[in-house]
Amino acid sequence: MQATAQQLPENNRNPSKKSNSLYQTFWRWHFYGGIVFAPFLILLAISGALYLYQAEIESMIYKDKLIVQAADQELPLSQQVNAVKEKYPKAEIGSIRLPKEENRATLVKVIEDDVVTQVYVNPYTASITGTILDEEHFKNVVAKLHSEWIVGGTFINRLVELAACWTIIILITGLYIWWPRNKKTFMGTIFPRLKKNGRMFWRDLHAVTAFWLSLMILILIITGLPWSGVMGEQINKLATSANAGYPTYAFMAPKAEKTTDEIAEDIPWATENNPAPTSEKDTGSLSVDQVMYLAQESNIQKPYTISLPEGEDGVFTVASSRDKPENEATVYFNQYNGKIVEDIRFSDYGWMAKSISIGIALHEGHYFGLANQLLGTVAALGLVAIVIFSLIMWKKRKPSGKLGVPRKSDKKLKPWIIIVMIITGIIMPLAGISFIFVFLLDRFVIPRVKPLQAWLS
Repeated sequence: MQATAQQLPENNRNPSKKSNSLYQTFWRWHFYGGIVFAPFLILLAISGALYLYQAEIESMIYKDKLIVQAADQELPLSQQVNAVKEKYPKAEIGSIRLPKEENRATLVKVIEDDVVTQVYVNPYTASITGTILDEEHFKNVVAKLHSEWIVGGTFINRLVELAACWTIIILITGLYIWWPRNKKTFMGTIFPRLKKNGRMFWRDLHAVTAFWLSLMILILIITGLPWSGVMGEQINKLATSANAGYPTYAFMAPKAEKTTDEIAEDIPWATENNPAPTSEKDTGSLSVDQVMYLAQESNIQKPYTISLPEGEDGVFTVASSRDKPENEATVYFNQYNGKIVEDIRFSDYGWMAKSISIGIALHEGHYFGLANQLLGTVAALGLVAIVIFSLIMWKKRKPSGKLGVPRKSDKKLKPWIIIVMIITGIIMPLAGISFIFVFLLDRFVIPRVKPLQAWLS
């Protein structure tokens, strides 16, 4: 289909032939990515915005469970845990979370018949203030909505990662398409022309919002990728091989049967894959009160989580990961004599792990307080607005009964574009696979299916 002046953005209606070929290519990528992933981006953005205020929302909806009346002296931790054992005599204690605030309940997770329950205990009276099924907890529901779209499973996880990768591509191609080429085109890209009507009005809202928020959205996407299934694994391997992730002594240690994230809760990203150490058998047995004392002596900052040993050679793992990245700690104690088996702090991380830990804190909105949350909210809701503006603009532009795909360039792709696509595919493997899929669809399927060709023309 031949592109008309009405279809092209105003600042690109008469580009040179050389730039037109690249423009058409980028516009098609931008269009395909936007039209396919628009609903996914809205879901990711809204769920991400909710997660930014997870602590505040939980304080409201679980107020009767979380908030307690502070007193002069807390009861021993063992007494609090015993109260939970009395209520759940057949359950196994998994972990104990000690809050930072004095007016918060201690969280004890119990496991019974493979069901994890969060039990909240008043640290001053040892009375149980309430319980929540772990899978129904607000934080876990929103996290599952954000990363697994509730459905869960490997396929959905990969689809979420693919949507994140394509968001980066959409942002970059969009910046190229809308970037002002001359002084006249600053209006409509830097500032909206609010007096315009129809499609041009929505085009300006889309372009201007994206122009100002692209960097913030890009930071949000990139800082979330370390959790992804494919790229996250690549980042882990790169950090390890470059001695820029875990401490050298950690990743060069003999391969353990389990990693830290398999034996403990609330582990920092940088030590999730650290080989789980073991306890040398000795006389005696460490109590949770002693572990709490050792954590204080080791200057582990609250909030932190104590994960109990698994088996006779297991360790007590004390992890702090929900405060400032600089306060992150993963410390393993021998369950018999309390000796430190391994102590990993933020200062022990390589440069990549430090950067990613700070990025994660930014992504979750707790690196520099309320300002971090507000900036994250602006970026997330701005992304929702950008998508909505683009859908309205597309609806007004597309011909009736057709998808309105931008015209395909009649020139072959430049070698450097192919190289960029290959590099992009290597960095973001799922995006690379999607490139191949779209190429095969565009080259061999669409030309042979006339109804599909007519709809996409």
